Amino acid sequence: MIRSVRTEDAAAIAAIYNHYVLETTISFEVAPLSAEEMRARIEQTAEEYPYLVWESDGQVLGYACAHRWKERAAYAGTWEVTIYLHPQSCGLGIGSRLMQQLVADCRRAGCRSLIACITGENAASRAFHARHGFCQVSHFVRVGMKFGRLLDVVDYQLEL
Repeated sequence: MIRSVRTEDAAAIAAIYNHYVLETTISFEVAPLSAEEMRARIEQTAEEYPYLVWESDGQVLGYACAHRWKERAAYAGTWEVTIYLHPQSCGLGIGSRLMQQLVADCRRAGCRSLIACITGENAASRAFHARHGFCQVSHFVRVGMKFGRLLDVVDYQLEL
């Protein structure tokens, strides 16, 4: 079931996110977040932007949110999307349902364009966003360092 995030989801969301922080190059964050740090991020984001979770039998299996893309006022109608799933929940259609709902919520909220910032080697995320109508609009070469490797970043955009 998809529902709006609650602050009490912070520990579950941090656990999902920290897997990607510690084990993959999918997130460029290098240190795990505490539940309290995640709670603060949730509160700040959900105050202004759509923030959804997928819950099944009381367990958060994934989340998706939109947030400010850039600070300048001219970019106010362009938001960045973030989506993460519990590793055992990938490939079950949860991500697609979350993304469809997030896009609909962003459109209703007046967003004009969505940006997904993806590690270049993350073929699964690139394909996922393309399936949902996002198009690649940039490719930055060797701009992020993680696990001693320089990594590319690609941006995908969906105009609403």
